[in-house]
Parts: sequence; structure tokens; C-alpha cells
Amino acid sequence: MRVCSFDITFAQNLDDCAMVDKPSFNIMVEETIRNNWEKDALTDYKGATLQYHDVARKIEKLHILFEHSGLKQGDKVALCGRNSSAWACAFLATLTYGAVAVPVQHEFKPDQVYEIVNHSEARLLFVGDVVSTTLDYDKMPHLEGVVYIPDYSLVVSRTEQLTYAREHLNEIYGIKYPKYFRKEHIHYYADSPEELALINYTSGTTGFSKGVMLPYRCMWSNIVYLKRVLGSRLDPNNRSVLAILPMAHMYGLSCEFLLQFFMGNHIFFLTRLPSPTIIQAAFTDIHPSIIVSVPLVIEKIIRKKVFPLLNSRIKMLMKMPGIGKKVREHLCQQVMDIMGGKAYEVIVGGAGLSREIEDFLVSIGFPITVGYGTTETGPMISYSDWHDFVPASCGTVADNMELKVLSNDPENIPGEVVTRGLNVMLGYFHNEEATKAVIDEDGWFHTGDLGKMSPDGHLFIMGRIKNMLLGSNGQNVYPEEIEFKLNAMTLVAESLIIQKGDKLVGLVHPDLEEASNLGFTEDDLQSVMNENLKQLNKELPSFCKLSEIKLHNTEFEKTPKKSIKRYLYQNAV
Repeated sequence: MRVCSFDITFAQNLDDCAMVDKPSFNIMVEETIRNNWEKDALTDYKGATLQYHDVARKIEKLHILFEHSGLKQGDKVALCGRNSSAWACAFLATLTYGAVAVPVQHEFKPDQVYEIVNHSEARLLFVGDVVSTTLDYDKMPHLEGVVYIPDYSLVVSRTEQLTYAREHLNEIYGIKYPKYFRKEHIHYYADSPEELALINYTSGTTGFSKGVMLPYRCMWSNIVYLKRVLGSRLDPNNRSVLAILPMAHMYGLSCEFLLQFFMGNHIFFLTRLPSPTIIQAAFTDIHPSIIVSVPLVIEKIIRKKVFPLLNSRIKMLMKMPGIGKKVREHLCQQVMDIMGGKAYEVIVGGAGLSREIEDFLVSIGFPITVGYGTTETGPMISYSDWHDFVPASCGTVADNMELKVLSNDPENIPGEVVTRGLNVMLGYFHNEEATKAVIDEDGWFHTGDLGKMSPDGHLFIMGRIKNMLLGSNGQNVYPEEIEFKLNAMTLVAESLIIQKGDKLVGLVHPDLEEASNLGFTEDDLQSVMNENLKQLNKELPSFCKLSEIKLHNTEFEKTPKKSIKRYLYQNAV
């Protein structure tokens, strides 16, 4: 790592803070498929497997469909459906054709889907099996066609060209490749670095969705970096990966799908709702070589499967000289076995990991690490291998990026986290005002996150600027820090800190399953929360003590990356 500009700015692999040589995303796809032609590539968990040559053939057929239906390079193609091999092939086909992909979260309500499809000016829409039954296609009048993801059949066709192309697809393919489709037939669109590759609509906690325009350079910069830091570390004899994050979100798309695809790994897609029970069963079946997750999944597994084993005797043994090391090693192996037994490391991102869970995993030597990024950086900003992981941090700056904290004393006083480099978006689609609000004249992207930075470049995220509250004495209050402590307390499943006048209130969704097992009434739960309140306030400075804890009987609504939609609860108390 080299210091660039001034002492609180960190840059990785930026030659004099300038752009590095720019490879091609689509050439990377070509080379990956050719180099792994006979290997297993994509599997729908408990379903069929596609090898890399099968992926190439599906891409080619979709290219024929695009070409003969009149789709042009630069046209928009939206995709809305659950993770699957067919979704993945449709996405790759879109980019390698030179069209612009518009991934849409399948959890979005129909009105949100209409808004995104219409705003993005998509000509085609790929829909999954569940989503297809919920949409009114008349509300997307500019679409020329709707393609059913599982078998690429037409749900809606509004042009004769598209209808003809789909009905005669196999015939056209057979004429073009009369014998068989070979490696040398692969020739994809020659992309340029600044060319638009996809538009990903944010689904953050503000309630307002913006179309993030990501160019090809952002796509390959993320992948080349992650391949460099992880490629040589994985067991070459274990190349299985379980994809549990939505591919319509940049974290899942880049770190689970694209990275693993370009590494020649075998990706298993959970095509059902990824509950912790289903995920753990899949871990046991697949034995993934690496696990990429959001905190909620890891936290639930540890709280339900591991913490019940930690009785007072085990905790005492963990602290004893000599024997303590063996106990911690045994616990580490137990956690590793729960997650399939062969993972090099578990990478957590998308939101902050519970300090209680993180401290426990670090204490037993489990290979946990936390990364940081945004949709606007596709997503990587910082990450460290677990050997270099500093507790409570989220790594050091990614390749091809610069990173700094806008503070006179970034080690001790939080400031806004800003970054620039190859991963940064082109801007927000049809929203120049919003673009100017986050990218300054010098190219720095203002993340809106508050952070600190250690002298060696490790980044510590404190929370969102917009979430920061003002204490009764004028001190800044970071609600996420209080929530980390509260979430570790008795019978707290999740929490949200809300300001009511000059007072702070904790809104808590309790662990209802555990409360039921204990036979607790709502009054009993409130008594537990009152005790939690006393303990919590002992640990907090006077200006950010809570006035009360109120129960919230349903889970908080969340974004696809499992961040709470805070804006929905500002008037909850």
C-alpha cells in the first residue's frame, strides 16, 4: 500500500493516483469459459448442473434471440427473479451482447418493478417463476417482450420480430452451427472501460431508489481485485460455492456469482428462500470453499447452533491457560463443521456484524472477515483477508481505489468516508442532481458513511451520516453503536434507536421463539428489557443513554441486503 496525496488518504495499486491498464470484462468471460469448458459451472441446488460449455451455448442462443428481435448494443434488458442458473446465463448473455443489464430485486413490490423497468427504458424483461404471476405487464408499456427465465419462453411479445426469433430459435441456431458449437465460436462484444454495463437500482434505507450506472471498468476492476486476493488461497481441490445472496444486488452479483464464475468454481444457487436452516443443510451438502454472507445469516446460525453450547463450564475452560486453547480450537472446528467444514474464510458485508458474534468468532480463531462497499462502487471499497482482519474494522482499501476519511484526526474523530478510482459509478441514471450531490469535482464519491481510519489504513465504519442523532447536550450520537450493544443482550433479536424529542428510545423486536420456549408473557419480556436498559445505560456515556426500551412485535422491514429500513420507523414511538 502506498500513501497518496496526504497522510489520511490510502491508495492501492494506483500509479500516481491514475488509472491502471484496462482489460476487458467480456474477454474475461470468453477466456473463463474456454479455460473451464468441461468443468461444472452452475447448479440449481438439488437440481440440474450446467458445465461451462453449456453456459456458452445458452449465451449464444440468447444472443441469437437478441439479434433477431432487433435488440441493439446499449439497449436495456431488465432481469427480475430468484437466483438460478438461468438467471445467471441471461445476465452474462446481456453483457456479452453489449446490452445494458438492469437487475431488479425479486422481493420488490410490483409497483417498484414497474417504476424501475419504466425508468430504465428497458426493452426486454426476464421474469422468474414467482414474479411472473404478480406483474401487470400493461403497466410497462415500453417493453417489447417478457421472457420467462426458467426456459426462456415468451410471456409477452409485442413485436413480430421477437415472436419469430423465439419460435425459430433452435432452427436459426442449427443453421449457424450445423455440426456443433465449439470454443472457437465464442466471440463476444468488445466492451470499452467507460461504457455502461449495468444499471443497479439502490434499495437502501432512505426509501428512494436511484439507478446506479456502472461501467465495464467497474465490473472487471472488482473481479480482478478479488481474484488476486482470494484466488491463490482457495483449495484447488474444493471449488464449490453456495450462492445465498440475491444476484440482483451488487454484493451477491460480484462476490458470489461473478468472482466464483471467473475463478472457474462450481456455483450452487439456492432457488428457495434462504432461511438459516436451509442454508446450513446446503453447507453440509456442498462443503463450500468460501462463504460470502450478510451478518443476519451468520448471526442466526451462531446464536441458534453455537451459543446454546456455551455453558458456564465451557466459558470458564476457555479462559484457562493451556486447556483454553484446546477448547477454543474445538469450538472453532464445531463452527466450521456447521458451515460445511472446508471454508477458507467467511466474508461478511452489506451491514455491520454484531460485536458479540464477531468477538466470539475472533476469540476462537475462526476465519471471519468483514468487507465494505456500496452499490455505487460495484461494490468493493475495502476488504482484508482474515489473517489481516482487525476486529470492528472492514479491511483496507481495494485495488484501483483511493480512500480517505474527511476528518482532521481520522484515527479518533469520525468523518465522512470518501473514495475514488476504477470502481466508482458513472452516476445516477437520469438524475444529474443526485450525481453531483455525491461525486465532487475531483472525482471523490461521498459514501454518506461515517468512519475512522487507523494509521495502517484499516477502516472502521461508525454509521450513516443521515442516521446520526444529536444528544441532549449537542454531542453526536451514532445509533448503530448503541444497537450493536443492545442486540447482544438477553432476548433481543434486533433493535432500532429512535429519537423522541431530546430523548433516545430503543425499539426492540424480541426473540419470540426463545421467549415462547421459556413461557414468557409480554409483561415478562418487558421486564427483561427493563433490566437490559439498566445494563446498557451503565455502558453508555451520559449523552446517549436510553430513556426506555419499547417492544416491537414484528420483524423490522429490511432491504435485500438485510439493513433495516429506518425511515419507516421514525415516528414509531
